[in-house]
Amino acid sequence: MTPEQLMSLRATFRSPRRLLTESLAGLVVALALIPEAIAFSVIAGVDPRIGLFASFTMGVVTAIVGGRPAMISAATGAVALVIAPVMKEHGLDYLIATIILAGVFQIVLAVLGVTKLMRFNPRSVMIGFVNALAILVFMSQMPELFNVPWMVYPIVIVGLVIVFGLPRITAAIPAPLVAIVAITLVTVLGNIDVPTVSDKGELPDSLPGFFLPNVPLNLETFQIIAPFALSMALVGLLESLMTAKLVDDITDTRSNKTRVSWGQGAANIVTGFLGGLGGCAVIGQTMINVQGSGARSRLSTFLAGVFLLVLVVVLGDVVGQIPMAALVAVMIFVSLITFDWHSVRISTLKRLPKSETAVMLITVAAVVATHNLAVGVGVGVLTAMVLFARRVAHFATVERTELELNGEVVATYTVDGELFFASSNDLYTQFDYAKDSAEGIDRVIIDLHGSHIWDASTVAVLDSVTEKYRNHGREVEFIGLNEASIRMRERLAGKLNS
Repeated sequence: MTPEQLMSLRATFRSPRRLLTESLAGLVVALALIPEAIAFSVIAGVDPRIGLFASFTMGVVTAIVGGRPAMISAATGAVALVIAPVMKEHGLDYLIATIILAGVFQIVLAVLGVTKLMRFNPRSVMIGFVNALAILVFMSQMPELFNVPWMVYPIVIVGLVIVFGLPRITAAIPAPLVAIVAITLVTVLGNIDVPTVSDKGELPDSLPGFFLPNVPLNLETFQIIAPFALSMALVGLLESLMTAKLVDDITDTRSNKTRVSWGQGAANIVTGFLGGLGGCAVIGQTMINVQGSGARSRLSTFLAGVFLLVLVVVLGDVVGQIPMAALVAVMIFVSLITFDWHSVRISTLKRLPKSETAVMLITVAAVVATHNLAVGVGVGVLTAMVLFARRVAHFATVERTELELNGEVVATYTVDGELFFASSNDLYTQFDYAKDSAEGIDRVIIDLHGSHIWDASTVAVLDSVTEKYRNHGREVEFIGLNEASIRMRERLAGKLNS
């Protein structure tokens, strides 16, 4: 099958093998979501059930209304960190109202075309984002490896051997699922005392119900929740769009980023009205689904949510016995396969421009230091813009020639390169005004055939050059402007320096 066919639900249901792959992938993801949803609930200061319900509704709703096929959405640490102050200062009702408003903002941003901004995300920032998330996933497992019974360590090692070794033998069953089931059976039958999922918090024993936040519908409430809702909307969209792009690259397919955006918004609105924590795409579980289990369609995303609800509500006692060490092994596996090892090879670093490497490292450092993807990616993009502007600023060159034309001595300046605020600021100093005003020079021409005027800063600089020559008793002639540059200069010339 082609990558596009593998994404199709119709093709999935027609192929028993694909149906089994998608179903087992959903089960593995559901198991991996449980401890993280509980942990994120703790971060937000809410009952673990709220985080678990969010992971159920986010997965199911995005699978139905939108989202990238095979991408997993659930409660996330990034969202929990943003909205935790609302819970602490104003309580659960304001928290749920914030989540619902964030979903509305995400739909509005999707309609406004915010996804188009992804084209301004450099490859080096994307690699930094992926590597930083891999590091964060790995770091998040470290607390499970300290101050624990010594049997945890051999269990983790066995789990890693299974998840890395089984695919070399067979890919019929997801290796992470085999690792979780096998280790659980061994620890239960062997009565091995190690931390389990039940130690993380109480699992729910009922279905989520409709929740209408009891908050005043007035401007004061909006002023309280809007800043947090907008932050949540932006962080959630950024993580979701970046994760969708990563899955696009892995599966060699394209996804509708606008649909991803409003799908996340719809999921957060539904999640809020069902009393859930809200969330966005989760990179770790998405990599389990796509790379670890081979899923490609929305079915795995839908089933991950359904299985999660069944596991925690119906089979909570069984799920509670899963050793955390088994899930730690799976998440370490995810972090190792997510990290772009090619990007840090010596041969790669030697070939890449130093600026590209710097942007990648700065993005990684910012994300890891702040644990905030929006901040880290924003810093990376800003760094890339500054370095690009510095590099492009030196692309505009000016060359002076003198020649005799029809009995006149003409000084011609040939300008080559893109002219915008960074490159044109130095343009003013590149002309020899005194020499061109001396006897022997009859005309001054500035040839812009090899240039393009991009902004008002450049028009202002050309006005200054004209005025400088005029003060030296010379009129300067501009030639070679393309149509767009002519229109910009005609519209702004003489109106910027007054």
